[in-house]
Amino acid sequence: MLIAACGALLSRELDAVTVTPPEGTPLGALAGTIRSMARAYANDGATFSDGGDLVNALAAYYYGSGWLHFGLAYGLLSLPGENPVTCPFAGPSETLPPALAWKLDEKTRRYALLLDTARSSVVLAPEPETAAGMFARRVIAIGTCYARGGQNSLASGAEEEALARFSYGHGWLDAGVRAGLLALTGNREIFTI
Repeated sequence: MLIAACGALLSRELDAVTVTPPEGTPLGALAGTIRSMARAYANDGATFSDGGDLVNALAAYYYGSGWLHFGLAYGLLSLPGENPVTCPFAGPSETLPPALAWKLDEKTRRYALLLDTARSSVVLAPEPETAAGMFARRVIAIGTCYARGGQNSLASGAEEEALARFSYGHGWLDAGVRAGLLALTGNREIFTI
């Protein structure tokens, strides 16, 4: 997906999303936090894009999409319609100008390491056989899936797609930590807690 299209999609979904749990409850507060974090990354992406920093715009939009999709999957947020979520990975990735190649390469490799570090820094927080424990396993599986997909994209020379996958996967893990589904075993500084 084109970077601007990903940003527009994230903004549309954020404009339409509603908080599912009642206001004033702990889950309502968590839902608000998840929505706010996704919105903050959408705004960061727009600021980067407006400044011509397409590498950071790409990373911010996909990171924010990971936060939003976590909230939707966990039932904290909802979108209207029967099949409301659009995949931000639909269609070909945008190829960035050659002048940004050094920055894209550096950030993609750094985010690959960041996601691997994040994956090795979390464990299930809830009891494994509870509904929360099962969803926590899903969050870790999604982080792992996008780490592998990013590595495959990187190996095939699709660095833009690799960066998007690493950012999206880390967004899911970060949201899982904030939700209390994942406990940290180290590297607290790479999570927004």
